[in-house]
Formats: sequence, structure tokens, C-alpha cells
Amino acid sequence: VQLQACGGGLVQPGGCLRLSCVASGFTFSWFAMIWVRQAPGKEREFVAAINWSGGATYYADSVKGRFTISRDNAKDTVYLQMISLKPEDTAVYYCAAKLTNVVVTTLRLYDYWGQGTEVTVSS
Repeated sequence: VQLQACGGGLVQPGGCLRLSCVASGFTFSWFAMIWVRQAPGKEREFVAAINWSGGATYYADSVKGRFTISRDNAKDTVYLQMISLKPEDTAVYYCAAKLTNVVVTTLRLYDYWGQGTEVTVSS
């Protein structure tokens, strides 16, 4: 089982990035997916979640209206489109997978985790 996250980088405030997370080793379409982030010196926090089909999504209040989670089950990939980025969005972003057909926002319930991709928002 592998979750490979990429797409992070350095961006100016107000800019945008799209993160991708490619899954392998399991039946991706059976799994809910989540993006979480961890800023330096802080605990991991929930960012966005999506159910197996992509028909249901859920966002943290801090990113609602700026971030969009989506998935392509044909490509075994989940995305996080981020716009209007703020310095407080700076963190390492992780994707995770859970075998369920509903949206799950509790981090400790997730089965598989990726290695993370770093996002830095700074001028």
C-alpha cells in the first residue's frame, strides 16, 4: 500500500497550488480520502475529506471556500486545489485513506497514510 503526495512548494500569499495523492496497492474506489496538515510545532489537523464516489465532501472552517477536494477513481488519485493561500496555510500536507463509503473526518480512524508534501506560503 502506498500513498504518494506531491504538488507542494513555495507560493506567495494569494497564490494557488494543486496537491495530488496517487494511491497504489489497494482498491482506491472503496476508500474515503482525507487531506490533513501539520504546521511546525503543531498537531496534525483535518483539512478536507471526500467519500468513495466524490459525491460528498467536508471541509475545515479555516479552508472552506478556498480549498476543494476531488478525486479521480480511474486514476487512483485524490486532489486538493488550494486558492487564496495564506501564510497560516504553511504546513506539511498529508493524504490518508479509510475503507468506508462515507465521509470520515476523524484522523485516528484512517488506515493508510502518505508521506506528506510541504507547502510554504510566504512573500
